[in-house]
Amino acid sequence: MKLNVKDETSRLRKVIFGRADSNGSIPKLEEAYDPKSIQHIKNGNYPKEDDMVKEMDEVLEVFKKYNVDVYRPELLKNCNQIFSRDIAFVIEDKIIKSNILPDRDKEIEAIRYILDQIPQENLIKLPDEAHIEGGDVMPHNDYIFIGTYRSADYSDYITARTNMQAVMAIKELFPNKKVKSFNLRKSNTDPYNNALHLDCCFQPVGEKYAILHQNGFLEETEYQWLVDFFGKNNIFEISAEEMYEMNSNIFSIDKDVVISDASFMRLNQWLRSKNIIVEEVHYREIAKQEGLLRCSTLPLQRD
Repeated sequence: MKLNVKDETSRLRKVIFGRADSNGSIPKLEEAYDPKSIQHIKNGNYPKEDDMVKEMDEVLEVFKKYNVDVYRPELLKNCNQIFSRDIAFVIEDKIIKSNILPDRDKEIEAIRYILDQIPQENLIKLPDEAHIEGGDVMPHNDYIFIGTYRSADYSDYITARTNMQAVMAIKELFPNKKVKSFNLRKSNTDPYNNALHLDCCFQPVGEKYAILHQNGFLEETEYQWLVDFFGKNNIFEISAEEMYEMNSNIFSIDKDVVISDASFMRLNQWLRSKNIIVEEVHYREIAKQEGLLRCSTLPLQRD
């Protein structure tokens, strides 16, 4: 299989899409990995498996409409396999295995049949000390944008998933790319003040646009760098509530086609005003786990 991913918005041809069947029982509070899941466990409205399967089926129909080749992980019983973006990511012709939370390491074996189709030299495993998840990594032509957390209390945050060792490892892997890292706001308890990954507060869309949430960034200068890079008039700034609802976590099939949640009315209207086709789906239940459409997809090939 030939891999090719150089940006977030070129025409999608092949993708790994997670699965929600046999998702397992409701986690105990100590088993939850993010504050939003914890909130819904406490509130007694953690998402039901049948509802999440139904939501993912809506996305499958959109992929079918656009003739995208979809690969699903092999089934692991009683295992949450929705968020395939966490376990690996593709930059150019290489797929990099994420060094993720140890409890989730078995998920990579569920896509082994896909990895076996990729030339061995293009399968990359980072050093053990380089922690990284795909939601923090965004190839953007000459750039690679990476979300991280630089403070000394990194190990105190279960929501801190990508460290500076990983940023340096990516720089070494892709010496011809400009690797730009962003220090993200983290919280183990407050989902309104937690950017779990970079795609929770930022995402390029279309030819020249971006979705952005200022408070997701710990450093004003890094947020401003993105505003200047894309241009203020090309930025859709989302509120704290919209960040919480995962507005920046839509998914591009092409430069003029995105999949978005039907509830994102303000965002979807703005996208359409930029001549971007919005394929609306319902993803409210999956969103309760602090992940959405980009989180559940792992692009393998774009034009």
